[in-house]
Amino acid sequence: MTISTEQVPSEDVETRAAAAERLTFFGDAVIAIALTLLALELPVPEGSTNSALLRSAWADRAGYLAFLISFVVIAAHWRAHHRVFRYVTALNGRLTSLTVYWLLLLVITPFATDVISGHGAFQVRFVFYATVQFAACVLFLLMVREIRRAGLHRTDAPAEAFSLVTRRSATAAAAFLVSVPISFLTAYAYLCWILIPVIGPSALARLRRHGQT
Repeated sequence: MTISTEQVPSEDVETRAAAAERLTFFGDAVIAIALTLLALELPVPEGSTNSALLRSAWADRAGYLAFLISFVVIAAHWRAHHRVFRYVTALNGRLTSLTVYWLLLLVITPFATDVISGHGAFQVRFVFYATVQFAACVLFLLMVREIRRAGLHRTDAPAEAFSLVTRRSATAAAAFLVSVPISFLTAYAYLCWILIPVIGPSALARLRRHGQT
């Protein structure tokens, strides 16, 4: 069911639209804070000579790599959020709760980044980070599902806007989930986070083309 301005008083429509807009702005603000916290956690290289400074930066390479990965992850969440919520015209309690929980996980991401860049206990650190990101992806998928189920979007919203972010979020969730058992075999399990989102969609497209022939 979609919300129609012919069935709902104009004042109610405006109120619901304003509430949806406030939630969108709130989400943008929280994501900006998460990115700021992420940058604040970056290790600062130390050294009184060029070589000492470079050695210090190299020693903290894991922290810088974790920062880049987390920045890309949070930016991808923001992009998907922006792509979907520009069509949202109303809220309900379930969507609001899901959004708040999703934002909580994004705020936890800087802490998870600090954890995964630490030394020792690799599997525990890795699983914690991957679990946070997997849960964030699942919550976003539930948000999109609720928007469509409850008709909280504009009637002229293109279906592709929702299906695209659904595919991308589902692929990212799969990448984080698959990486967990692989982390017990190799420290390069994080490559799943890069390879699956890149290879997965093209592989599915080939399978669909093959099935149509």
